Amino acid sequence: MSSSPEVRGRHAVKPTATAGAGAGTAIMEPSPAAKKIEGRSPWRLALERLRKDRAAKIATGTIVVIVLCALLAPLIASWVGHGPNQLFVDTGLDEEGNPLAPSSTFFFGTDSNGRDLFIRVLYGARISLVVGVLATLISVALGTFFGLVAGYIGGVVDSLIARLIDVVLSIPFLVIAISIAYISHPGFWLVVFVVGVLAFTYPARIVRGQVMSLKEKEYVEAARALGAGPLRIMFIDLLPNVIAQVIVYGSLLIPLAIVSEASLSFLGVGIPPPTADWGSMINDASGYYQAGFWWYLLFPALALLITTLAFNILGDSVRDAMDPRGAGIYE
Repeated sequence: MSSSPEVRGRHAVKPTATAGAGAGTAIMEPSPAAKKIEGRSPWRLALERLRKDRAAKIATGTIVVIVLCALLAPLIASWVGHGPNQLFVDTGLDEEGNPLAPSSTFFFGTDSNGRDLFIRVLYGARISLVVGVLATLISVALGTFFGLVAGYIGGVVDSLIARLIDVVLSIPFLVIAISIAYISHPGFWLVVFVVGVLAFTYPARIVRGQVMSLKEKEYVEAARALGAGPLRIMFIDLLPNVIAQVIVYGSLLIPLAIVSEASLSFLGVGIPPPTADWGSMINDASGYYQAGFWWYLLFPALALLITTLAFNILGDSVRDAMDPRGAGIYE
């Protein structure tokens, strides 16, 4: 037998003789790089890769700051002494009734009604984050359920769900959302429902494709032979094997839900006034920024940009960390 090491992928596995073994008999000894990941689960490996990702750290820190600002918004408002809907007709507007620029009294300036823009941006973060998380949970739950059913059962059920997904994807999101909002009275829960339900198609297609390939595996055949029913196979045997893809896509759906909510509010069919919302604030500022009131548009738009960018970067990092083919998994 040749003494040269056998190479598997990137890492060499050296043959070594064992005591009591016959002449020429050898076992394969893992390389040091392979030993470093021995006994660690894929979840632990993904977490370790995520902790080494500098972009993920920055994005996570940014999200933590935004969440803290949203949670502490009432405390900050009481410390400043300005409520989110409190009108400062005398001190919040100039002699001509125009918004005031940022100052030591109003950190982000005021809006067209003399309200503190800084406090309203903080309260707007609460709406955006809650809508983003709740809508994403609805999308992921519906998408996972329909994807499991379509992929495992197949046949007519798969065809019906696939056609439903195609129909929803063929109609622009804003057209459906605006139509529903006009039929019903716009409100917080309606926005959550519309954004969450209409976005279920993306995780549904991912889960359906994964289940269609996994349902032919040996462990599924073994579970079926032992008498397991379809529900048990779908939610006990198949779901844990697609949950990583669901988590990755869910992390990418949060910024999409935040932007969708802001778009609906910008068009006037989202969160109704006077509730502080980034989309409605950007809409209110559209007639002022060209006249030199730059702060009115800048701060709500900057808050929306930073939030969605942080979630997108974190989602990309989570996707890379959970990819077992990533180059850094053994490092």
